[in-house]
Formats: sequence, C-alpha cells, structure tokens
Amino acid sequence: MWNWLVRDWQWPSATLFAAVFLTAFLPLVALSAGLLLTLIYVQLPVYMLHQFEEHRGDRFRLYINRTIGHGKEALTPAATFWINSLGVWLVDLLALYLAWLIHPAAGLATGYLAVVNAVPHIGMAIRNRQYNPGLTTAVTLLLPIGLWCVIAVGSSASWQAHLVGLAVAIGVHVAIVVYVAKRLIRLKDQRATPSIMTPTRG
Repeated sequence: MWNWLVRDWQWPSATLFAAVFLTAFLPLVALSAGLLLTLIYVQLPVYMLHQFEEHRGDRFRLYINRTIGHGKEALTPAATFWINSLGVWLVDLLALYLAWLIHPAAGLATGYLAVVNAVPHIGMAIRNRQYNPGLTTAVTLLLPIGLWCVIAVGSSASWQAHLVGLAVAIGVHVAIVVYVAKRLIRLKDQRATPSIMTPTRG
C-alpha cells in the first residue's frame, strides 16, 4: 500500500476519489447534523480537492524544492504524504468528532486550517506574480468556505476557542516550516562535511 500511495504517487488521485465520495454525503450530513457541523465536515473534502490540485504530478513538492530548497530536496515524498495525512486528515477528523461530542466550537480548527493554508498560496502568487500549485482551490474553496466556517461556528464561540483553533492551524504550518528549515540545514551540513574517505593533499 505504501509503495502504491507514495512511491507511485497515487495518493493525490485517491484523495480526489475520497473527496467526491465524502461530498456525496453532504445532503445527509446537512439534514441530520445541522449547518455548523456540516461546515466543519465539509472542510475535509474541500481540503482534499485542494490537495489534488496541489500535489497531482508531485507538483507542489517539486515547486518547493525548486523555489525554497534551491534544488535541494527540502520536502521528501514521504514527508509530503505524512504532512498531508496527519496535519490535515487527522486534524480535521479529530476536530469533527470533538465538535460532535463536545461543542461545535471545537471544530474551529478545521476552518482556520483552511484559511491559514490559503494565505501563503495567495502571498506567494502576489510576491512571485505567478501561479503556484494549489492556488486556484486556495482562492475559490479554502478561503471562502474556511472563512464561512470560522464566522458561522465562531459566532457563538469564546475567544479562547478561537485562539485554540487558530493555534492548531498555525502550529501545523509552523511545524512544516521548521521541518523544511532543519532539513535544509542538515543537507547543507552534509555537503560541507568532507568524507573521511576523501584523500588529503600536502
């Protein structure tokens, strides 16, 4: 399964299939769970559609390695998969269950996660004046639907709930930045350290 998902890079296509399947449940969720839980639920298939645009053909990883890594492998295939599965699917799933079991405000992290992810895509596009993988769905799906979730769910939530939701979203993205920075430093150190097998002169 790992080879099929990551080595053959089939997980973006599998994500698209899952997004369409989850979206088909929307009418049932809306009728049985109400607007707030529906807005929390829909963040996952929306994010999956974004992931398909972003990662099909391994475009985003190669884009980051080219623009931020300057040719170095800042993001590996395995890291990219785990970031998207644990940092998005798992976070959204846990937030949905907490919103259902405890209070809808517990699902604010899903909306904030979408919004916080959209901002760098838009910022990169403005700064570089060019398309980056994931930009279209970031503008048309993540930002508006994420904001709708934050506004609707957050209207009856405390500022502490907003702070926790925002902290989770920012924390996920900070963890990615830290990982990339540490990996680039490690790669630089490896290149700077001479091999013990390298003959010396003099």
